[in-house]
Amino acid sequence: MKKQNRRDPIKVMLIWTVCLAVLAAGALFLGNAITDYRAQTLESRQQAARETNEKRDQEYAKALAEYEQSTKSGANLAWPAQKTEGWDVIDLTSYPLENATIITVNRSDVMNNGMLLVNEWHSRPDDFSEENLVSIGKYTSGNLQVDNYNLQLFPVAIDALVSAVNDAKALGYENYIVEEAYRSWDAQNELFNKYMEKYADSYSGDALIERTKRDVNYPGTSEFNSGLAFTLRLYKKGDAEVNKSTYVNTAEGQWMSENCWKYGLVFRFPKTDYPVKGTADKSYKTGVSVSLRAYRYVGRGNAAVMHTLDLCLEEYIEYLQEHPHIAVFEDGALRYEIVRQYVGDEASSFQIQVTNRAKGYVSSLDNMGGVITVFEY
Repeated sequence: MKKQNRRDPIKVMLIWTVCLAVLAAGALFLGNAITDYRAQTLESRQQAARETNEKRDQEYAKALAEYEQSTKSGANLAWPAQKTEGWDVIDLTSYPLENATIITVNRSDVMNNGMLLVNEWHSRPDDFSEENLVSIGKYTSGNLQVDNYNLQLFPVAIDALVSAVNDAKALGYENYIVEEAYRSWDAQNELFNKYMEKYADSYSGDALIERTKRDVNYPGTSEFNSGLAFTLRLYKKGDAEVNKSTYVNTAEGQWMSENCWKYGLVFRFPKTDYPVKGTADKSYKTGVSVSLRAYRYVGRGNAAVMHTLDLCLEEYIEYLQEHPHIAVFEDGALRYEIVRQYVGDEASSFQIQVTNRAKGYVSSLDNMGGVITVFEY
């Protein structure tokens, strides 16, 4: 019989030991790989989470800043973006007036608040009242120079002029004197007839009237019939050089023409480079081509828009007809919200919308069937 082979137990044990060692090493390697993978996956997810949180924090901070800015500026976040520097006008025609209520307004109460358009094509209303006109000299107790104490304006225009003159004086610009102011219908008619006589030998009928209108407005169509317009010159007792100076070329005239809008006043009849260099010609809109150094009160909000958009009074009312709801910003802060509402020319009272968001407002007829309300913030 053959002898049966017997395995060496030591070799077997050694083989198993090696196998177990290999398995253990593989398990250890696999375990480390799995651990590294898990760590990398965890780190990746944590990084993604950190980035998401950081992005959300940035978005939240941005939204909070925008909200705080809107709260500070008074603007609605839904409104179109506005400039953060300088003056800016944005169109809100497609946006309603917020927190609006309806009030009833008497036509007579808003007749002479600043925006009544009076020119060659728009006579002042038949129900125009002179009742609230005051003597400029008496109203200012003589602190504002006037050619005579019979010169009259509505108080809102005088207050604006006094503020402008006082600030001008603080800068060293003095000697302003009011030369012309309100003219009654009778005074305008007398002036018109005087000019008609001048041309009566050369013209007659409608031709005479049209020729005269080139020099002086027909009664009721002169800006001076509004009670809101005036002319200035310089006067200093005993100083012939000051008294004979050409107003618009003086430092005082230049300052007033460049800064009057800040006080609710506008230079009424701009022409090319008149009253200051760079002025655009508006005579085709105003109907006045002579060099007339006249200012007109329109209110601060309206004057700010007219200055920012370079509009004369006629152009501004046309602008509001096309854009009946606008907002005016200064350095990103809401200063004015302006709304034009059509009310017609017949009713003695009418309803308009006002908002309780503003700290105050002023409404004024525009003599074009509308009432313009300026809300101040």
